[in-house]
Amino acid sequence: MADEFTWHQAIQHVLKSAAQPLHYTEITQRILAEGLRLTMGATPAATVAAQISDSIKKLGSKSPYVRVGKGIYALASSAAGESTQGANSERMGATGMDEAEEQYAIVTSFGMSWRRDWINWVQQPRLLGTQLGKQRSGATPVDFGQQRGIYLLYAGREVIYVGRTTDRGLGRRLYEHTNDRLSARWDGFSWFGLLPVSATGLLGELPQTYDASNLIPAFEAILLEALEPRQNRKRGDDLAAVEYIQVDDPEIRKKKAKAAIDAL
Repeated sequence: MADEFTWHQAIQHVLKSAAQPLHYTEITQRILAEGLRLTMGATPAATVAAQISDSIKKLGSKSPYVRVGKGIYALASSAAGESTQGANSERMGATGMDEAEEQYAIVTSFGMSWRRDWINWVQQPRLLGTQLGKQRSGATPVDFGQQRGIYLLYAGREVIYVGRTTDRGLGRRLYEHTNDRLSARWDGFSWFGLLPVSATGLLGELPQTYDASNLIPAFEAILLEALEPRQNRKRGDDLAAVEYIQVDDPEIRKKKAKAAIDAL
């Protein structure tokens, strides 16, 4: 692509080509897939949410966007009939809280089926990941070693353990499982994090309170994502979080290279 799209050009391009309103995380994934932006930052989904929320807050009825549901947006020009009236009422009432409510409702980030052998298991290991669609872009990975939340341990595809970590980082908690009774029983893990991720890829502080109305949908969404029950036709629609794809620790690559040289 000769010229990089601005954020608003990219968002409007995606919404215009979509047959229906989209969640801001889906808008972000399509921007990534189509290569509309070359510079994305560490948390492009948060940026997309902020761009849309800012436009709605500042421009009101003149904004090109309408909010048609929780985290779901469409172009004002494509809305019609009763949908337009409902969307306009949300647009006029939108505030700067939209981004925080959607991006950091409960779970902010998650990783599915990460590999144990991609981690350099020291006492404070790094858990490196990039957003879906960015793993080959050369973007700086985010270190989730200090993330807090819920995790699952796997033996193959079977979940053998579910745990939580609130008083120490996720990396440290997983490291402990490399030395306890489970040490030889697991080869992978998934995690759901509560700490917000800044635009520079740094983890924020754990919120002191949560809106009770967000808790039940978040619990359901985590279970749907983690267990993938066959009778559920949808994923965790209320999981307003960004998925991160695992990146192997460079220290692992160095060890493998050294082992290969030693073998020769």
